Amino acid sequence: MTLKGKRIGFGLTGSHCTYDEVFPELEKLTNTGAEVVPIVTYTVQNTSTRFGEGEEWVKKIEKVTGNKVINTIVEAEPLGPKKPLDCMIIAPMTGNSISKFANALTDSPVLMAAKATLRNQKPVVLGISTNDALGLNGVNIMRLMASKNIFFIPFGQDDPVQKPTSMVARMSLLQETVEKALEGKQLQPVIIERFHDSV
Repeated sequence: MTLKGKRIGFGLTGSHCTYDEVFPELEKLTNTGAEVVPIVTYTVQNTSTRFGEGEEWVKKIEKVTGNKVINTIVEAEPLGPKKPLDCMIIAPMTGNSISKFANALTDSPVLMAAKATLRNQKPVVLGISTNDALGLNGVNIMRLMASKNIFFIPFGQDDPVQKPTSMVARMSLLQETVEKALEGKQLQPVIIERFHDSV
């Protein structure tokens, strides 16, 4: 399936250590000819870490996509009724956002965009990055996995010895997952061996 001409939302949440894996996939997505609409959480905008300043990440995503970020709930809400997306991606998606999304708590621009997309019965693709996927957040991941129109970039344990409950998506499978999701299918296998990848 070609993504040319598709309108795709790309949501970024606060797993800063995963951005270096995500941004090459974002560039590939824009090179398909898709219109990529960037959306960021408040954490992305306002947090500075050893991985970079929030403002710099926002500038980078705007440069890659050629579009200004949506960074408020008010700006994200029209993605439902007035400016619909063909697909919404959240990558990386933190454990915090996973738990909120699974329990219908919409308190960020990214989660509002996802809610708006589900309202239109369009696919939402999640690229998880969480230290508690095999802990307390496991129930939330399974709830989302069993929900209609929600799809996952295949994921696995990134460091089974030092972080036995942590799981991260293989971001290199982002585009392939989106293509399948637009056909209403989950890319398989969804649970993969991940720890051999560089992280």
